Amino acid sequence: MSDIGALASALLEACEAHGVMVATAESCTGGMIVAALTDIAGSSAVVDRGFITYSNEAKREMLGVSEATLKAHGAVSRETALEMAAGALAHSRASLALAVTGVAGPGGGSAEKPVGLVWFGVARAGRPVEAEFRLFENKGRDFIRRETVRTALGLGLRAVDQASFAGP
Repeated sequence: MSDIGALASALLEACEAHGVMVATAESCTGGMIVAALTDIAGSSAVVDRGFITYSNEAKREMLGVSEATLKAHGAVSRETALEMAAGALAHSRASLALAVTGVAGPGGGSAEKPVGLVWFGVARAGRPVEAEFRLFENKGRDFIRRETVRTALGLGLRAVDQASFAGP
């Protein structure tokens, strides 16, 4: 089992132990986080759904990310990651939502938002939504996406281990 597989398995076990359902809201990973979770037999006990919101339109329609946020801050931003995570929580039965939005490359980067910049949002029922970023080394699109999945699973595991959850 890969380290991503091991992290996914650990997150599923932690969610099951705490009675937590999880949802994802993914842009730059295109569903790779929820795929890593659902690759594991029995994941349906804790995985509610995955939102693949690659376009801004999808972020607005499926997650309720505001047009004002997207215009003011862009798709790759702390504000968008926060709204994506909150939207995934609000539009699911989950009590934990993981969101990612970033620049996986090879193009699309800028001085302010270089290739490798990824924002992560973590929403937990009954708690404030949190966001943090990573700037991954530009070793190619596959590398950035895999590191994003690995990081998101780790953040999810940390969130479950550190939190007491309210109901959905």
